Amino acid sequence: MKYLFAAVMLASAVVGFSEAASAAGGCGPGWFRGPYGGCRPMGRAVVVAPGPVVVAPPVVVVRPRVCPYGFRWYAGRCRPF
Repeated sequence: MKYLFAAVMLASAVVGFSEAASAAGGCGPGWFRGPYGGCRPMGRAVVVAPGPVVVAPPVVVVRPRVCPYGFRWYAGRCRPF
């Protein structure tokens, strides 16, 4: 019984793959058979023109770190020595 099951599975796999290959006429997706049997694309080529390149300068914010006498700037805040 298991040999029969294996044979049925093999036959269904072969039939399944052969139908998928012939679906596009053998040319693949996006192609079709031409009048002389050659593969031809289904539409024109799409050309996209590049847009202008805009480069903005980076924004730099400088905050003075002034600590009172006897303190120093460490780990994001004023700390005593």
